[in-house]
Amino acid sequence: MKLKFITILMLIGFIQSSHADAIVVDGSTTVGPIAKAFAEYYMAINPDINVTVSESGSGNGAKGVMNKTCDVGAMSRPMKNSEFSAAAEKGIQPVAHVVALDGLPILVHPSNPVSDLTVEQVRSIFKGEITNWKELGGPNKSIVMVSRDTNSGTYESFAKLVMNKEKITENCEYVGSNGAIRQRVQSTPSAIGYAGLGFVDRTVKALKVNGIYPSVETVQSGEYPVARPLFFYTDTYPAMGTPLYQYVNIYLSEDGQEIVEEIGFVPVTMY
Repeated sequence: MKLKFITILMLIGFIQSSHADAIVVDGSTTVGPIAKAFAEYYMAINPDINVTVSESGSGNGAKGVMNKTCDVGAMSRPMKNSEFSAAAEKGIQPVAHVVALDGLPILVHPSNPVSDLTVEQVRSIFKGEITNWKELGGPNKSIVMVSRDTNSGTYESFAKLVMNKEKITENCEYVGSNGAIRQRVQSTPSAIGYAGLGFVDRTVKALKVNGIYPSVETVQSGEYPVARPLFFYTDTYPAMGTPLYQYVNIYLSEDGQEIVEEIGFVPVTMY
């Protein structure tokens, strides 16, 4: 009932916002699908306001907020202390909005017989200590490691949750998006990579980690060990009733939660 009331209030706000305006979103390729779906939903209700979404990485989302080149920084990691300090020097006060939860599935080719790894085994692979799938009960093939680029919030999350800040081997490949990781893994039988929960499809195989399969249910319950929140950042909290306020709070509504779930992510609260 509470969420239905919030939805009604938001719709009233949409109707009252008759002036033309624009909202610019930039940042994470993981959060991008949520930002785009929210933009479509918002503009369908209020066509006078244009919402544009770019996906240049979480680091650029943070820079966009502090440089005022975007209204919303989409990030798959929290802002760093250094980013908060840089923002404060410019008079920017970043505010976090947790719009969804996400797991980081460990992905392999569907033909790979390995189905379960521990966090320690994944770490050892990306450190270069385990180099052949036969060491893990798989085929006699050298492991091809694929990671997100270091400007990515997904990379930062993996570095913290799996690598425990230990260095990834120099033999690892780096790509610029979650989609690129999926493409590399689906075309390479000996590859291993990681991506957001919403990027898992039939072309890749998600492994259990510590015996837990990544899913909406296991991320929400906290069972899946490689999980994280996803953020929108704004400069201060948007004024109530403004287009920016309405957009960043879509995730609180029943419709917003349904959108998050349909895309493959985990709502922060269940309707």
